[in-house]
Amino acid sequence: MNRGNLRQLGLLAWLATVWVLLWGNISIANILGGLAVGILIMVLLPLPKVPVEGRIHLFSLIQLIGLAIWYAAQSSLQLAWFAIRPSPPPVTGVLRYHLNFKSDLVLTLCVDVINLIPGTLVLEIDQPRRIAYIHVLDVGSEKAVNHFYKTIAQLERLFVASFERDSDWKPSPWHSPEPADEGPALPEEKK
Repeated sequence: MNRGNLRQLGLLAWLATVWVLLWGNISIANILGGLAVGILIMVLLPLPKVPVEGRIHLFSLIQLIGLAIWYAAQSSLQLAWFAIRPSPPPVTGVLRYHLNFKSDLVLTLCVDVINLIPGTLVLEIDQPRRIAYIHVLDVGSEKAVNHFYKTIAQLERLFVASFERDSDWKPSPWHSPEPADEGPALPEEKK
């Protein structure tokens, strides 16, 4: 059995499991119904192929998970402080950050982690140029803005170390050899 068939069976098992959990009763009828619904979903609504390159580096991935948990906890405490402090609400704003990822899958994973950090929300992604526009809760000082950029840079570095090391990257036929349209130039940011 090849990898593709194994993935399909895993997906079918997952869909059937979700079906049984939704019904809240493990029975032969629910299991067969879940398999039937899973097959229908897989045939009528197939998922697009997502190119996956390289390999996962476990130590870097563990560091990434730990850092994401730390940032989420730290931001939660910051949000709690903003809610109870006696001063006015913080100055919010939208900042942009250029993410140096080769894969759309890794870009999506990074955006998901950024969205999990309280006080940040990715509003838009310029996919060809890999620029994310991120709403940030506190941009009232240069220190807060620098902290945001440092946070995103650390996440980006660990995502590259976990999934996109240059030594492991071998572009697949899905990747276009031609560069993407760069679009209009962005104004320079103040430093």
